[in-house]
Amino acid sequence: MRRRDLLTSIAAVAVAAPRPSHAQQSVQTIGYVSSRSVQADAHLVAAFRTGLREIGFSEGRNVGIEFRWADGDYTRHEGLVADLVRQKVDVIVATSAPTAVAAKKVPRGAIPLVFTSGEDPVKEGLVSSLNRPAGDTTGIYVFTVGLGPKRLEILRELAPGAAIIAFLVNPKVASTEFQLRDVQDAARAIGQQIEIFAANSESELNVAFDKMARSKVGALLVGADPFFQVWRSQLIDLAFRHRIPTMYEWADFVASGGLASYSTSRSEAYRLAGTYAGRILKGEQPSDLPVVQSSKFELALNLKTAKALGLTVPQALLARADEVIE
Repeated sequence: MRRRDLLTSIAAVAVAAPRPSHAQQSVQTIGYVSSRSVQADAHLVAAFRTGLREIGFSEGRNVGIEFRWADGDYTRHEGLVADLVRQKVDVIVATSAPTAVAAKKVPRGAIPLVFTSGEDPVKEGLVSSLNRPAGDTTGIYVFTVGLGPKRLEILRELAPGAAIIAFLVNPKVASTEFQLRDVQDAARAIGQQIEIFAANSESELNVAFDKMARSKVGALLVGADPFFQVWRSQLIDLAFRHRIPTMYEWADFVASGGLASYSTSRSEAYRLAGTYAGRILKGEQPSDLPVVQSSKFELALNLKTAKALGLTVPQALLARADEVIE
């Protein structure tokens, strides 16, 4: 082939070769920061990705996700958020009230914030209003912190002979004061004796259960907090070993062998968080996206665990259950 013909062929190939599309050149990035661990959040991340897909985003194609995990150590929150800011992500998703509060403290420039919060986001200072959040922040209100009295009521149905019910809380979070007041008021109104136990580390969990055994508690209510989700397996093992009927925050605990839980649907909340993150990436303003409140509540029961603990689950309670593991 003559040199002139060779150059003509090369030029033709260059013109015909597909060029990267604009979407391929400008992949946007979400910073996802969690109080929990990668294991504890696995199914929630799956729901979040589902929400992203519904709005037109597919990880690895037109969006990337930078994950950061606090593993139950709340002192790491601000550092993890600051790291995402340095990475210049396009939106930050904070998946608990403590994470979101920390994210609000970190200078983020123009980076919007989407949260999932089990606590009232207005009271936490995350937004000025649920319907009109204003500013650069919006998200999903996963109503859970205020469900302590309802969980206590269900626990009493499962363990009606419990003279003393233990309430396990994380003393290092702001919502604990509210939870204590709420549950103690509810217990006082029905004449139920409550004993408070605190834990903020793996070793403290073991100590707390040893104290429960000495106090001869008849049942246990676990407080609403991401820390307990990180140590889910240990909590369930300790409760079973000490043969304490236990009410948990989320259905994940029941699926893993826990006795019972009462909560909103977290999978639905994280799917919605994914759609909100996607809408912001497409150009919508957080201030135009009202905070979504959870409206679906789920009672989960594990009959296998109940039988092992020698409990008879009332038929009326079974009839109200949304999920029953046999």
